[in-house]
Amino acid sequence: MSGTLVVGQSGGSTATLSNTLAGVLAAASWSKAVDRIYGMRNGIEGFLGEDFIDITDVTPHLLDALRKTPSAALGSCRYALAEADAVRVSAILKAHDVRYFIYIGGNGSALTVQAVDRWAREFNHTLSAIAVPKTIDNDLWGTHHTPGYGSVARFAALAAMDGGSDSWALRTHDQVKILETFGRNTGWVTAATALAKREEGDPPHLIYVPERPLTQERFLQDVQAAYDRYGYVHVAVCEGLRRPDGELLFASDRAVDRDAFGRGQLGGVSTLLAELVANELGLKSRTDKPGTMQRACISLASPVDLEESYRVGAAAVAAAVSGATGKMVTLERMPGAEYAMTTGLIAVSEVAGKERPLPDAYLDEAGNYVTSEYLDYVRPLIGGPLPEYVRLRTPSVSKRA
Repeated sequence: MSGTLVVGQSGGSTATLSNTLAGVLAAASWSKAVDRIYGMRNGIEGFLGEDFIDITDVTPHLLDALRKTPSAALGSCRYALAEADAVRVSAILKAHDVRYFIYIGGNGSALTVQAVDRWAREFNHTLSAIAVPKTIDNDLWGTHHTPGYGSVARFAALAAMDGGSDSWALRTHDQVKILETFGRNTGWVTAATALAKREEGDPPHLIYVPERPLTQERFLQDVQAAYDRYGYVHVAVCEGLRRPDGELLFASDRAVDRDAFGRGQLGGVSTLLAELVANELGLKSRTDKPGTMQRACISLASPVDLEESYRVGAAAVAAAVSGATGKMVTLERMPGAEYAMTTGLIAVSEVAGKERPLPDAYLDEAGNYVTSEYLDYVRPLIGGPLPEYVRLRTPSVSKRA
């Protein structure tokens, strides 16, 4: 089967998302089964509007440039397909002789692939539809980890190291600092800040994730205990922190801030907690909130993540031209002490619309830090050791006055 390959990118960006696109383009350009390569502008929204870019003539320069480009070079979207889109999707597939549909994204994108695959069959159009994993949230089922996560994990660790160094230096003045990371329902990004800790007293001293509900009373007790022990406190929190009743600690309730899935925009829980610390404990508190740069910072990208992101793109094309459909590419760790990955496939029905939380074994009993098992899991993904920072503390000069 030969025909047109259409590729799109969806959802929030990652530092290595364009590497995956490069992998798709490279493999598609080499394949004799692919006649033309079209890129969707702004994901499935561009597909529905027949807004395509013809990128059949892939050059080595373009591939090299894409591998150095963060975020979605084709543009992205957050659009949830509805049954009313079925006829339109089928008509476009046939009009452009689309035989290969490659969509790069997360949980919602897997739903898109699932729908397009089903509609193609219902309208008797031969199509191979493949989802390619991408999300900093690392919450997709069936894959050891997701492309994009290794880079954001490295960023989060360095943010904790840098912000923690500032906290230690100014501990006589700014007693508490709260670093807020991305994560709506899972704490994978926040957990990575633990990589910053080299010695027992190093920041972050506390880590809070949505998988462990948090009360104000418990938070204040933990902060006070850490302050009494270390003389200052550096805390990492996930923007999606929840109370025991399951409600978010903070989310925008403005209609304009809601996405295609009806979810309110997050960001601001660190400010809420900092005010709580100041008001209840009388400790001066500041916040660090990197925002979207944490997911798109290619200057701090993990070399491992860059390579794996490219590899899953190429694997998606190989799967499509071999006749697979309704599948997502996975990363699978190979046995052995040395870190090595291979790719596999899983049905999108096992992934679409689902989320994989941090396992219980990755979180300590107190619910305010991660375990060594999590650190063993994440270290190989960040692409090499973190820098070594020093603090000049000893030896002290004896007092003479």
